[in-house]
Amino acid sequence: MTLHLPDAAGGLRAYEPRTEPFAAATGAPLASRTVFSAAHVVADPFADASPDAPAAVDWDATLAFRRHLWSHGLGVAEAMDTAQRGMGLDWPGAAELIRRSAAEAKAVGGRIACGVGTDQLTDRDPGRSAPVTLADIRAAYEEQLAVVEESGAQAILMASRALAATAQGPDDYLEVYGHLLRQAAEPVILHWLGAMFDPALEGYWGSADLDTATGVFLDVIAAHPDKVDGVKISLLDARREVDLRRRLPNGVRCYTGDDFHYPELIAGDEQGFSHALLGVFDQLGPLAAEAVRVLDTGDAAGFRALLDPTVPLARHLFEAPTRFYKTGVVFLAWLAGHQSHFTMVGGLQSARSLPHLARAYELADGLGLFPDPKLAEERMRTLLSLYGVTS
Repeated sequence: MTLHLPDAAGGLRAYEPRTEPFAAATGAPLASRTVFSAAHVVADPFADASPDAPAAVDWDATLAFRRHLWSHGLGVAEAMDTAQRGMGLDWPGAAELIRRSAAEAKAVGGRIACGVGTDQLTDRDPGRSAPVTLADIRAAYEEQLAVVEESGAQAILMASRALAATAQGPDDYLEVYGHLLRQAAEPVILHWLGAMFDPALEGYWGSADLDTATGVFLDVIAAHPDKVDGVKISLLDARREVDLRRRLPNGVRCYTGDDFHYPELIAGDEQGFSHALLGVFDQLGPLAAEAVRVLDTGDAAGFRALLDPTVPLARHLFEAPTRFYKTGVVFLAWLAGHQSHFTMVGGLQSARSLPHLARAYELADGLGLFPDPKLAEERMRTLLSLYGVTS
């Protein structure tokens, strides 16, 4: 039955929903690439919580979604920005998420890596007058690193808003990261998140000039290559990622976080390729896993044929302001039947417009991402009716 979807111009357009989903089988872990999906959290829709209150999480639905990702052979990147770290999920909530998800990963044999940051500095005392020091930042990182290592998960050292605000230059980054890498029990993933994902991270690594910042980033890695499993690059700049990838020490992996250019970066070239740690794989997971299994056979063209058509959806979800991509991710999870509601921690379900969500539905439906297209259509109709679309 025809749906009438709103567009950015204020009108309605007719759309015929797809009737058959993309058929993606579950399977063993992937062989030629290491692929993590950064996973979202499912809010408790019945919690009486205000947007600035601690997150109320539906743990059963949240963990069920992670089992879904593991069933397709993907790893889970936990407590990252996709899980609304710093945008609704505070450190106590993230710590509980890490412990629960790591225990679930151990139970089902799934791969998991978890975000380590410094967000408890503002969580604990948002009105503090004393300036944050580098010692405070080191201690905050250490507290979170201990939680992740005690859970048995791999650590991802995330970019720190506090460090970006406090550091006086590259030497401060070299000191803080060097301190953390020396004490890490196992090799970690270093995460460089661009300012388009979080404006508070502008000038990370001590310079707003990306060439200079890249040099500092590489200096951190070169000083401790045995403690760096890989680096996650989220700058939405394929050329820069390829250049950095070619300059990494032997044995240090590049995990693309580029939600605009991931097919070409994962496919690679004659000088190498990127692995993946992507927020967009939250919803593309089954299709992405199928594509990588094709790549495992050496069929790069078949891999691109499956994954290239997903890029328009990814670019739409991550359009500016990019930090609100989580709204589209959770919206699609609701349409796909992975949760019973479209509610987000921090009230972030209101962060994207109805035309934006309608276009996300259209693009996802066209790819066959909804296991039950009829359910997705019914839920889309419900949303449209709430906004006054009755035709």
